[in-house]
Amino acid sequence: MTTATSEMNGLDERLARIVAMGIADEAIDRETARMLLDGDPHEDLWPLVHAAGLIRRHFYGDLVRVHRLNNVKSGACPEDCGYCGQSKDSDAPIQAYKLQSKDSILAEAAQAKASGAFRYCMALAGTGPTDSEIDHMVDCISEVKSKFGLETCLSAGLMDESKAHRLKAAGLDRLNHNLNTSESMYPEICTTHTYAQRVETLHAAKSAGLGVCSGIIVGMGETSEDIIETALALREIRAESIPVNFLLPIEGNRVLDVRHNGAALTPAVCLRILCLFRLINPSAELRMAAGREQHLRSFQSAALEPANSLFIDGYLLTKGSGVESAMQLIVDAGMKPEFDGPAPKGLREILDGGTAYATIKDEKLSEPKLAKLRVRGVESKEC
Repeated sequence: MTTATSEMNGLDERLARIVAMGIADEAIDRETARMLLDGDPHEDLWPLVHAAGLIRRHFYGDLVRVHRLNNVKSGACPEDCGYCGQSKDSDAPIQAYKLQSKDSILAEAAQAKASGAFRYCMALAGTGPTDSEIDHMVDCISEVKSKFGLETCLSAGLMDESKAHRLKAAGLDRLNHNLNTSESMYPEICTTHTYAQRVETLHAAKSAGLGVCSGIIVGMGETSEDIIETALALREIRAESIPVNFLLPIEGNRVLDVRHNGAALTPAVCLRILCLFRLINPSAELRMAAGREQHLRSFQSAALEPANSLFIDGYLLTKGSGVESAMQLIVDAGMKPEFDGPAPKGLREILDGGTAYATIKDEKLSEPKLAKLRVRGVESKEC
């Protein structure tokens, strides 16, 4: 841990007080949260980002955790979550498949390890896992841990305590189950299960000794009050990891209109929301998750001030940035990736600040171009 006390110079009294609270792992109150979200998205944005960054550095220094996600069972879900292409009500043209074999799951784990991922995340579509699916995942998780030593996270729907205990015994580190939005808004997003059932799943994970990963999807028509309510609920649960997703509308889904407070999402709004989650959950691992490329855009480097984690190589149904561009983003932000072991050899040039050379177009040179090259004395042997 580092101290941010000496870096508070230049912050106004209010933000300096917020930083001091964050370092003590205390959350801002609702009134302060509303004030930070409901004003001009650009007003005082950068002092706020700096304040959130001081708190993040106190708990995580300049390290960024990179996660890789594998959708190990896709589609054919009986739930009606309006944002999801795997929902029973979605017409999205997704590739549906049954639970992957152990060999396939281990192969993805090997790729995660080779790409420098700190944590390997697995997700199963469906209401919740059957006993046979738990047996399969227990076997896979145990082997991932013994072969690769990776931190692991599983998202498998609704879960009772007995199944959570079995996963914990196999070596699972965290269970993911997102709240997705506030309790008051939840019936607008899903009707086939309740918000309370999601909270019960998180409590079952806690009771089994598992870490909890739970977050939000921003842009589904929520208000600032819904954002604040969700952030405070995650603090009450003491979620160790909080992914903040920004809605990626998929054609065929029920929820397609990306709106927050009745307006379109902008990079400034997304960045401000990430700061809010850091100020309410100061010590949590905060991840800029799905939609960061499309909604944060050029603000992604700045988003690593409040956030200390990101995904590489895609999300459940949509593509994301590759490992090289993610590592470059981290380095350009003045941060360092936190590896589970030594840095992969293929990434060392990026991590050492090496030069990224331009690539010449692969095209056949015309006779006039060849003539010019010959005159200059640079005729290529391959031409």
